Amino acid sequence: MSRWLAPLMAFCVSFLIIAAIASSVDISIDRQLDFWLLWLGTMCILALPVVFLEIALAKRAKTSSLNALMSLTRDADASSKWRIVGWLAVVFIPFLSGAMLSNSSQILIAQSGLSFAPNLVFIGLAVVAFALSFLPRQILAIITALGVIASLVMANVMGTALQPWHMTALGFNEWGNATVLALIASGLGLGIYWQTNTSLTQQESATKSALPIWIAQLLAVIAFGFFAVSNQITGYTIIAATLAATALLLQLAREQLQQRQISILIQFAVILIALLVWAIPQVNSIFNVVLMLWGLVICLIYSVFVGWIMKISHLRKAMNFSSELFYNVWRIFIRIILPLAIVIAMISVIGQLLA
Repeated sequence: MSRWLAPLMAFCVSFLIIAAIASSVDISIDRQLDFWLLWLGTMCILALPVVFLEIALAKRAKTSSLNALMSLTRDADASSKWRIVGWLAVVFIPFLSGAMLSNSSQILIAQSGLSFAPNLVFIGLAVVAFALSFLPRQILAIITALGVIASLVMANVMGTALQPWHMTALGFNEWGNATVLALIASGLGLGIYWQTNTSLTQQESATKSALPIWIAQLLAVIAFGFFAVSNQITGYTIIAATLAATALLLQLAREQLQQRQISILIQFAVILIALLVWAIPQVNSIFNVVLMLWGLVICLIYSVFVGWIMKISHLRKAMNFSSELFYNVWRIFIRIILPLAIVIAMISVIGQLLA
């Protein structure tokens, strides 16, 4: 894949995932400067190390995550049970796509005044996204980018009805929301950035691929601060972008299953069941919590596996940092800071559910 497509995908997919789960973390319209600063902070201390993790694993394995975990666990003399994270991630991709399309179905009903049931509108969008997933990847990336750019432009030209930026007191639940947005909304742990960087050579520094992806994700966070769906045109453009983006994600999930030599019937069954489960009425609030916890668990397993199970030398060459100090700092974040932050975030998410 061309080098520019990974950062482009990082910006667009991150922006659209943020838009899909914004209502779940109360940032659809509210603009709390203190929360945005916390979110940007978690992007630096949590998201950045995970981006490097994915790129380093891609350089070492030379294949997508689901397929690569077989060799990675063998090289680490680790139990094959660690391979479950690859399956969790590949099934999570269509489940996440379902969340994005479910949000789009609500936007479509709100902006167009359709009288159809939301789950029927969702099924229609899901069928379109699945059909689009067979288009070439570059075409889907371009359509997604055009849709995101058009949405941002139209939102700011026609008005966003956003609240003015203001300061509030930070609460414990906001740490959980910021962590969810930094990791899950950035598409981390799914192997999609891993999957698009498997052609990197050992001589190339991981920084050259990781930093553009992370900067694109950071720009998506900033861009969403000035975005809201408040008119029909913006609603339609964000739906078009979401359709193309979810088609791209479904394509990447199908490719991982293909490389694992899974039969085509099972490929379709896995993807469609995880996608269409969002058509069940009155379960969105429950599934949104499942989405957050599931995504956090994937990132937690990867951080423990890479930080504590893999041999220390396995990713040093793949990182190819200019200084050993950088590698040691990254390893501290992966081994200690990231797992602790994720566990605290999971407690926060569960606490919000029980409150």
